[in-house]
Amino acid sequence: MMPLALSVLDLSPVTTAAPPSQSLRNSIDLARHVDRLGYARYWLAEHHNLANVATTSPAIMIGQVAAATARIRVGSGGIMLPNHAPLTVAENFRTLEALFPGRIDLGLGRAPGTDQLTMAALRRRMEGAEADDFLERLHELIAFGTDGFPEGHPFRRVSAMPDDVTLPPITILGSSNYGAHLAAAMGLGYAFAHHFASYPADQAMKIYRDKFQPSVWLDRPHAILGVSAVCAPSDEEADFLAATADLAWFRIMRGERAPLASPENALALDLTATEREQMRRDRGRHAVGSPATVKARLEELAAHCQVDELMVTSNIFDHALRKRSYALLADAFGLEEA
Repeated sequence: MMPLALSVLDLSPVTTAAPPSQSLRNSIDLARHVDRLGYARYWLAEHHNLANVATTSPAIMIGQVAAATARIRVGSGGIMLPNHAPLTVAENFRTLEALFPGRIDLGLGRAPGTDQLTMAALRRRMEGAEADDFLERLHELIAFGTDGFPEGHPFRRVSAMPDDVTLPPITILGSSNYGAHLAAAMGLGYAFAHHFASYPADQAMKIYRDKFQPSVWLDRPHAILGVSAVCAPSDEEADFLAATADLAWFRIMRGERAPLASPENALALDLTATEREQMRRDRGRHAVGSPATVKARLEELAAHCQVDELMVTSNIFDHALRKRSYALLADAFGLEEA
């Protein structure tokens, strides 16, 4: 087995203390930080019309992050493909690959990353049989990105510039078994969102590994598990800081979106005993504690799901403490610092 790689998934979290513009600048600062710490990848998400997430344009942020870092791979976690024309995605990521060769990843998602009204504002097609055209768009994107349209296809005469580079490696994102089957059948990488999925991560990863077919993209499966972690010098401090993540998830489950609250404010909210208990039960979605505690939890999860890489997201209110969390994890896992 190869050593377990550690990466970062960044949603550019918006807090009550910092506006979205600052959240985006914090993302670039965090990327520089984890690049020096030895993390393998830095992925940026796509969400729209959410008060707690600042990233709407991962392709723009990928270029900024790649320019500000030296060795870490930078990519999308992910581009929500049904929101975009495949040609545009091919052009964007060929451009990024040309500017930062060998450092760009293209993670693709099937979900809208938003609500129904915003989907309409994005001009996303939703009617009838066109409601789910992800597979069609994926094949079209790959054809644009690899100059793979067959003879006679009208798009064969359309070039996704710059046409002297191919698409960067593609990873299918998922939170159910659909993405696992698709990534396996097409020989692509697969990333499963354990931090919010209801489908069992171990089952999705087993499907992916058992059914994987080698391709021009990969000769063996590469499985990434998205996890949520809050790491601090002690279990007690981490437990306190995780109140922010607890409240954020509680609000999501109730269909509410708001900037991240400080742990003090999260703990001071007037909630019922039942609501507090629900928040504590949901804590199981997060790895929370000291470096030793979090490392043990994440290694157990990685071994159980048989993954090659952990991609860590962290909803910590204070940016400096968020950076510290990633530094503690890097040290615990023995990452090679630059």
